[in-house]
Amino acid sequence: YRIGDAYRWSDDGEPAGTAGRPILSAIDGQAMDRVVVVVTRWYGGIKLGAGGLVRAYGGTAAECLRLGEREPIVETQTLGCVIEFALEPALRALLPAFDAAIVEQRHDAQGAHLLLRVPLDRREPLMARLVDLSRGRVLFPSAD
Repeated sequence: YRIGDAYRWSDDGEPAGTAGRPILSAIDGQAMDRVVVVVTRWYGGIKLGAGGLVRAYGGTAAECLRLGEREPIVETQTLGCVIEFALEPALRALLPAFDAAIVEQRHDAQGAHLLLRVPLDRREPLMARLVDLSRGRVLFPSAD
């Protein structure tokens, strides 16, 4: 596996350097992060030798990684806001355009208190849009 700078590999009983290292190389060769690859080998009666094992493990891992679905890693930040009840539906309608999501919500006499998860590069534009939407009456209690 590789998760940032942390990685681990194992040959798990295969000759040294013939399984884990080629799999880790396949991960690194495709510049992937936050990924785990598990290959299970069932003995089929053919002796592959060290070179064949390296090609089999590394090739299988590389092909699976190539075909697998990729999810981009997007750095996000939370943003707290308080908005009037009447504007809450309009705020909710805006969120998909900013790839934002509500992670917490509560309501009281002040209005709707929402904690949003927003991609870093969309935080400021969302804040500006909420200020426009509310004519400056939105509060950002957790804004830095």
